[in-house]
Amino acid sequence: MSVVSESRVPEAAPQTTDCPSCGSHALKAFYSVDSVPVNSCVLMRTAEEALTYPRGRVDMVFCEDCGFIFNRAFDLQLIEYSERYEETQGFSPTFNRFHEALAKQVIERYGLNSKKVVEIGCGKGEFITMVCELGENEGVGFDPSYVPDRSRAAPSERVRFVTDFYSERYAGEDADFVCCKMTLEHIPRVEAFMRTVRRAAGGRPDTVVFFQVPEIGIILRQRGFWDIYYEHCSYFSPESLADLFQRTGFEVRDVWTGYGDQYLMIEAVPAPAAQAMETAGRADFVATLAAEVDSFAGAVESIIDGWRKKLRGAAMRGERSVLWGSGSKAVSFLTTVGITTEVEIVVDINPHRQGMYMPGTGHRIVRPEALRDYRPDNVIVMNPVYEREIAEQLHGMGLKPRIESL
Repeated sequence: MSVVSESRVPEAAPQTTDCPSCGSHALKAFYSVDSVPVNSCVLMRTAEEALTYPRGRVDMVFCEDCGFIFNRAFDLQLIEYSERYEETQGFSPTFNRFHEALAKQVIERYGLNSKKVVEIGCGKGEFITMVCELGENEGVGFDPSYVPDRSRAAPSERVRFVTDFYSERYAGEDADFVCCKMTLEHIPRVEAFMRTVRRAAGGRPDTVVFFQVPEIGIILRQRGFWDIYYEHCSYFSPESLADLFQRTGFEVRDVWTGYGDQYLMIEAVPAPAAQAMETAGRADFVATLAAEVDSFAGAVESIIDGWRKKLRGAAMRGERSVLWGSGSKAVSFLTTVGITTEVEIVVDINPHRQGMYMPGTGHRIVRPEALRDYRPDNVIVMNPVYEREIAEQLHGMGLKPRIESL
């Protein structure tokens, strides 16, 4: 059982006054949350550590010139990316099927056979290892949270890993394919970062650059407050992502979504010169996104309150509710709604998370088999993509709770 206590709230960093994507000052605030954990994937070994973990502020703003959305209260100095950072989804069969299919897709689409691959923000190295093994490629992965003991490939084989942030110092790592998955959303100064990537590509016009980020449109339309958390300081729509790439010297070849339209993917190559999106085209998509931002802002508080009442009502009726999935969505959901004793435990299939505690609230993370004895009445799934997988696991344990996905 968890009890929320006072956490350390660092002194707030000065708010950003310009758009990190285009430099505009035309910024519109639309959503804020006080006192959220500054890391949601760092493993907490005790409830006390989880309850007293440092907190920050989310202050979401919308650039009315380019459509970029970001947390202007974000302070990079509060973020920890280390071996304690446990972000992998690789214990899910559903995710692994998607990941392997994506690896095969990029190999076929870009002719990645006996080529050089660089991945920026490689996590535990699953994707770059698959691309290199399946395509007989050579690769270099960059990530400060990479853990050698968790790698599928030894450093002496096709892939080597650098436990560091990718930066200008590694610009000499030429590549035929530059991949960056679920990392750009963690970077505050996105234009500066993309210019670094462009300089690294240099005069190699055939280098394919592939990025994957969360898609902000589905978050706004679904009022998905649980998908807004401190580490994610930068949010993109298809158009704002393409605009950023064009302005930083890339030719955009394709933009598409996948994984239940939750992931936004872009394919680009170095261009001779930067080129901004035409004013008329930008104005149209910014106006559409602005309406979605306004709709989110007008409805999100009632959505949050609805979840609060639902869980409190279930607890008053003596029902047991659990969350399935202990990652960032769960941390945001619990802390934003203000859940304490209404939910006693959180379930996760990742064995490295089991036995740990949720940052901010101190909820204990247990393995799925613990539900055999606990026998929950309600299971709240943190991502609908996994609902079928989870329902099958519950059925296999002889459990028939109500299942509801965010």
